[in-house]
Amino acid sequence: MAKKLIATGYGDPSDVLEVTDVDIPKPGKGEVVVEVRAAGLNPYDVKLVRGFLGAKPENLPLSPGAEAAGVVHAAGPGSEFKAGDEVVVYPASATLAEYVVSGEDRVHRKPAGLGFAEAASLLLAGVTAVDTLATLGVTGDDVVLVHGGAGAVGSIVVTEALAAGATVIATAAPRNHDHLRAQGAIPVPYGDGLTDAVREARGDQRITAVIDTVGTDEAIDVSLELVAPHRIVSIAAWGRVDDGIVVIDGSSEQSRHHRSAAVEPLLTDAASGRITVEIARRFGFTDAGAAFDELLGAHPRGKFVFEPR
Repeated sequence: MAKKLIATGYGDPSDVLEVTDVDIPKPGKGEVVVEVRAAGLNPYDVKLVRGFLGAKPENLPLSPGAEAAGVVHAAGPGSEFKAGDEVVVYPASATLAEYVVSGEDRVHRKPAGLGFAEAASLLLAGVTAVDTLATLGVTGDDVVLVHGGAGAVGSIVVTEALAAGATVIATAAPRNHDHLRAQGAIPVPYGDGLTDAVREARGDQRITAVIDTVGTDEAIDVSLELVAPHRIVSIAAWGRVDDGIVVIDGSSEQSRHHRSAAVEPLLTDAASGRITVEIARRFGFTDAGAAFDELLGAHPRGKFVFEPR
């Protein structure tokens, strides 16, 4: 038997999350069973459990977790993987568990220089970041405004936009400004006066593209003042699509292509240190509820990582 974290209802994670015993899965043809060493926790998981994305009783119990890293426990007939291989699983489901089963096409070899926690926290945010940049076609000629530049997605957007030669202005809480400056970005605080702060930060340069990772009306309103709508891409502002911005979620053919093509380069760049994955909090079965609660509130910069052992 093995342990798995589930939500038996919708609501406060501390009330609805439960550890249950399940059989260790067995792989079928084209499948791989991975012993989880680490799994990334993302805002989507918390919103799912709280019922913010819908609360249909027929979908219970929920099995959160969408990315993981670990060691192959068993592989189906004819697999290119074998027991003991260190791998990353993405896209995935039900990863807050001791074991996860996945289609082989979603299992990627983990570079030796990349830790399990970092590997488990990279791809969901990373492929989303790459998708935003590819959708806009960001180049060295661009001046890019990034809303949420210190978040999981935003920090990779900043890194990759700077690598492309773009000038980057990033909104963030003041406590993260030194970090953004060290990367080479120009930080500005969000809140009252954001439009003026961005105008001051850009100087004589014109904002040519916006990537929004927070989805607030403030972020979109300021963006619409500064750049044409067709060069504003958001991953969160679904309520503002009528304003002409582009909102992406990985569902379009173009978006799926961008994300699939980004996986191996992201793993390579993280292993080399060109992309840094910061770990803010590690948690396990016993303190999962507290971790879920903390993630949607004010918390340190970096990713939350589940470690079953």
